[in-house]
Amino acid sequence: MEKADIFKFAGLLAFFALLVLTCVLIWPFLSDIFEPGGIERIIAQVRSAGVVGFLILLGMQFLQIVVAFIPGEVVQVAAGVLYGPWLGALIILVGCIISSAFIFMLVHKLGAPFVQSVVPTKYLDKFRAFEKSGRLNIVVFILFLIPGLPKDVFTYLVPLTDIKMSTFLLLSNIGRIPGILMSTYAADKFIEGNYTESIVMFLVVGGIGLLGIIFQKRIMSFLEKHTHRSK
Repeated sequence: MEKADIFKFAGLLAFFALLVLTCVLIWPFLSDIFEPGGIERIIAQVRSAGVVGFLILLGMQFLQIVVAFIPGEVVQVAAGVLYGPWLGALIILVGCIISSAFIFMLVHKLGAPFVQSVVPTKYLDKFRAFEKSGRLNIVVFILFLIPGLPKDVFTYLVPLTDIKMSTFLLLSNIGRIPGILMSTYAADKFIEGNYTESIVMFLVVGGIGLLGIIFQKRIMSFLEKHTHRSK
């Protein structure tokens, strides 16, 4: 196996190990999950685990970005359910910052060949074009702000440009905040029983995300065209 394959396999294995550990912690409560107050008891159990529960969720968020193809919304919803909209969002954001810094340093150490074996690099030339245009910073912020775009892939590609790590961490993670907050807030409202508000928010986020997925090539081309125009 190549180093990149080992890296991805180890990350995925660690993610599922944390998932299993979480299930072990809440196993005594799973039998009455559909009983009155069952979900509340599970949430209370995870919260009572203190720093252990916090670190498990933080680790899952870290691995979600590092492995790159695990859906981030799953971890965000779990954070909203277990810790509420604000603390849940903070945990996710801390995980994003740590994982982005880790990937940035890893990419700078192992270089482009490693990145090319870990994630699709079809947008790499566009990032280099953004870099030459002098508009890379604003493009990074926009791309991490729009739901549905492959942010975890971008996290591997952007460090191949000359952007500073501090700038990248600031712009990319500020861009992530609205999407994270909407996911954790909607999940929290669902647990509270505000189903209509929660479903509407999930539909809005999901709809925007679907548009982002469908039109990601056009978005990238539009940004490339307009950054060159404004050069």
